[in-house]
Amino acid sequence: MKIRVDVMPKEGVLDPQGKAIGHALETLGFKGVGEVRAGKVIEFEVAESNPDKARETARKMAEELLANLVIEDYRINVL
Repeated sequence: MKIRVDVMPKEGVLDPQGKAIGHALETLGFKGVGEVRAGKVIEFEVAESNPDKARETARKMAEELLANLVIEDYRINVL
């Protein structure tokens, strides 16, 4: 089963990469761009046919490795 985990900085956490992207877009002439937040997407497959069990495995992976829970939130998508 294929899983996608989206990891983003929590609201209120400084996002220097997002700021840099926003500034670069403005420099390139893209006007009207609001706040930019940069995160990461991790896709992988697990040897599981039950979507609930696959989601639980992905949750454990996200909380133990994929996301820094102090400054990041994550969302799991079973594809």
